[in-house]
Amino acid sequence: MGGKCPHRKVKKRRLSHKTARRGKFLLNADDAVYDELVKLADQGKDSEGKTLPVDEDLPGMGQFYCLHCDRYFADESVKEDHYRSKRHKKRVKQLSGPAPHTQLDADLAAGMGMPDNGLKLMST
Repeated sequence: MGGKCPHRKVKKRRLSHKTARRGKFLLNADDAVYDELVKLADQGKDSEGKTLPVDEDLPGMGQFYCLHCDRYFADESVKEDHYRSKRHKKRVKQLSGPAPHTQLDADLAAGMGMPDNGLKLMST
């Protein structure tokens, strides 16, 4: 009467799928990163041109930073490996597209924005 449950593997797959997808939603502040990229583009600079302050609490003393992914790295080789990764390339493609949604967009879509009552008419 012993043996393993025949559905055991399915449950394992479902749990691992959830944990794999969880990281996708942990990326936050897309609009803040997008605004920073737009500000650098307006100044005519790239994301590498900025000198970073030394911070002992961050990996690599805060000197190796990826602006697109909002991550710090231990050294230059790890940062270069990250630049060649699939996750970074997807993130760059996502941020180079249209601007991310903001709270104002969400409010307007929910009908909570400013009312549109048409043109103002002059009273006589």
